[in-house]
Amino acid sequence: MSFDIGDAASLQGRTETREAVLHPEPAQLLQATLDRDDRAFTEGDPLPLLWHWLYFPPRSRQSRLGEDGHTRDSGLLPVVPALPRRMWAGSRLHSENPLRIGERVTRRSTVTALEPKIGKSGRLLFVTLRHELGGSSGGSVAEEQFIVFREPHDPTADQRMPASAPRAAEFERTIVPTPPLLFRFSALTFNGHRIHYDHPYATQVEGYEGLVVHGPLIAVLMLDLAERARPDARVADFEFKAHRPAVVPHPLAVKANTTLGGFDLWIESAAAVISTGTATLAADAR
Repeated sequence: MSFDIGDAASLQGRTETREAVLHPEPAQLLQATLDRDDRAFTEGDPLPLLWHWLYFPPRSRQSRLGEDGHTRDSGLLPVVPALPRRMWAGSRLHSENPLRIGERVTRRSTVTALEPKIGKSGRLLFVTLRHELGGSSGGSVAEEQFIVFREPHDPTADQRMPASAPRAAEFERTIVPTPPLLFRFSALTFNGHRIHYDHPYATQVEGYEGLVVHGPLIAVLMLDLAERARPDARVADFEFKAHRPAVVPHPLAVKANTTLGGFDLWIESAAAVISTGTATLAADAR
């Protein structure tokens, strides 16, 4: 089943082009946020996959922000008043060659799909954004982002997450998410969404148990574990999917098993699998 999304349907096919220089400081700050100091990130160094998210922050004027801290009109993402809640549901990425610190990168973004559906939780709008990044030194990333718009929080709905059995893992690291961690990641990505720093808003308006851990941060933590396990290897392909929100202060058990070409990754929190991912290493590193 589907429904009419009105004027938002006209956004399909819309494009946006931006440029950015990959200065070292954002990468150095994310490294500190991940509690690492094992690289300097100087000119010419490869940028880990996903870290391009630091370099194209939203440039919305303050007056254009909505109640939730997101912009009311990004120019690309639709505005559907009946579906005010937004969630980054996952991404699929491929990189032929890594982007590098110091190079100028052009990003072309396109709305490739708008798909309204009616599910158990009500009306949903699934939006697919495709980003194609090309660097002046030959680096590239192709990414599809999957974003879901949802109806306002229903306080009568059952918010409990079904428990799932923990899985054995070859590699594991536990991170306890804290408000400072979420604040730093919000600052690095210029993410104004209040569910990540405004506890009364997150709990009383959006209906979460606590502050919500960013979906992109969850993905970064998965690839960070893969890099700690194989610091000599480069991830060329990565796909991740968010299953449930992770909230402060429940610990995040970041886990991985090796596969023929890379890693099977997932994160458990509050007795549930909250995100899964698959990383494939570049052919010369397998």
